Amino acid sequence: MLYFAWVREAIGKGAEQVDPPTEVASVADLITWLAGRSEGHARAFADRARLRAAVDQRFVPLDAALGRAREVALFPPVTGG
Repeated sequence: MLYFAWVREAIGKGAEQVDPPTEVASVADLITWLAGRSEGHARAFADRARLRAAVDQRFVPLDAALGRAREVALFPPVTGG
């Protein structure tokens, strides 16, 4: 797991290794499971509308399947300039 910006600040770390249970099949499922890990995780994931995700360095919607993902990143929406 990789966390960026205020997600990282709420959780207190930029990365962690996780081993979710087999029923965690989508990014949304993963967020729900992660929210139970600590108060910081719960704060970071309280409003899913403020989250974006990437699986193996590809942007995906939160309902995307995890499959055999090696890396999942969660971050706020970004803007370009």
